[in-house]
Amino acid sequence: MQQDWIWGLVGGGLIGLGGAVYLLGNGRIMGASGILGGLVDGSGRNSAGERLAFLAGVLALPALLTLLFNIPADTHLTRNLTVIVAAGLLVGIGTRIANGCTSGHGVCGMSRLSRRGIVATLVYILAGGVTLVVMRHLLGVI
Repeated sequence: MQQDWIWGLVGGGLIGLGGAVYLLGNGRIMGASGILGGLVDGSGRNSAGERLAFLAGVLALPALLTLLFNIPADTHLTRNLTVIVAAGLLVGIGTRIANGCTSGHGVCGMSRLSRRGIVATLVYILAGGVTLVVMRHLLGVI
């Protein structure tokens, strides 16, 4: 039996739990782009330790779980470096324009029934779908 859906369910549950703990623990929304952005632009200097710990966990935990459970790290990511860099830049720009990212709007915003979070989530899901259709099916890039 294929188990990909189980890992997706576990991962989604852990993200939701992490968002709840972050909100209950310090009263702030767990938005990864805001956490990283505060380190980059200096606005989060007063909570730099907390931000660095969060980012370390985001990077280290998947690697650790991959090793512990012998999960193949196949992401099906394109090998086209230009596409990867362009995608990263577009995501970064989009999160700044939307004042948040998938974790901030999609997980925390929607769970609080935030109108702005719901609209932002609908827009980035639609934009991602359109981008995939264009890049994969029309241009054949990915």
